[in-house]
Amino acid sequence: MISTDVLIVGGGPAGSSCAARLKQRGLDCLVLDRVDFPRVKLCAGWVTPEVISDLRMEKSEYPHSFFTFETTVVHLYGMTFRLKAPQHSIRRTEFDAWLLKRSGAPVRKHQVRDIRCEDGTYVVDDQYRAKFLVGAGGTRCPVFRRLFRNDNPRAKSLQAVALESEFKNEWRDGDCHLWFFHKGLPGYAWYVPKQNGYLNIGIGGIATRLKSRRDDIKDYWQSFVEKLESQGLVSASVPEPGGYSYYLRADVDTPRIDNAFVVGDAAGLATRDLCEGIGPAVRSGYAAADAIALDSEYDISDINRHSLSGSLMGRYLDYRFCH
Repeated sequence: MISTDVLIVGGGPAGSSCAARLKQRGLDCLVLDRVDFPRVKLCAGWVTPEVISDLRMEKSEYPHSFFTFETTVVHLYGMTFRLKAPQHSIRRTEFDAWLLKRSGAPVRKHQVRDIRCEDGTYVVDDQYRAKFLVGAGGTRCPVFRRLFRNDNPRAKSLQAVALESEFKNEWRDGDCHLWFFHKGLPGYAWYVPKQNGYLNIGIGGIATRLKSRRDDIKDYWQSFVEKLESQGLVSASVPEPGGYSYYLRADVDTPRIDNAFVVGDAAGLATRDLCEGIGPAVRSGYAAADAIALDSEYDISDINRHSLSGSLMGRYLDYRFCH
């Protein structure tokens, strides 16, 4: 059996950030993930300047696709708002693998099936043992399912389902576009240009509202693709989308139980206005590592619930998504 100080289940931005901070503080850790990196990860790939700062990432040192768009164009009920604030886009298949390698932590390919507590430690599948356990495996994280689901159930009313596709497209518009509540969709759609001629498009909606209206999100997807084609925003054939789900931020009352933690999407930390997940993932990963290394409280209350903090638009989008 392999023993370490901290077992981290999940190698995405939350897990790799936790691992990097633990290594900096002199603790041993091991990352378990069910797939090898680099791997396909469905995500718009939008990263804020705050994320770049949190990661202490120099753009010049990043060896993969990195694109900066100066304007985010918001479409809402026929109105258009141009937000003049530089934002960035990456390809998650590259970004996640780079972050995980940069963390310096050892990684094992392993799909977690069983977790038990034994003599003050956590034992995973009778193969791995650690005093601390961090669940960073996303919405379906086995640590959340095994240890947190009963004490900290995530709000079904805040579950979003999404469809997206990332593909080669010689885009002409280098701005990011966001459409909210297009044609009655209880959610939003996005167009995110990327370096080297890649484009990510997608839609996301609140699952319970779609279900109550007996709507099929695939119908909204088809309407959205037709809209992009009619406006000349896509020039290539759009591949079939992939799907996933995640949770917008609720009151996370129990992000820690004894020496087990949940971070990122495993805790349900996506912002309540722009549904940003990478920033909260990184910050919660750091917070968990600090709590372990410094024997302190795991406090995620200061992780922003909104990407547009303090703005009227952010409050409005929060209300429409979450009420």
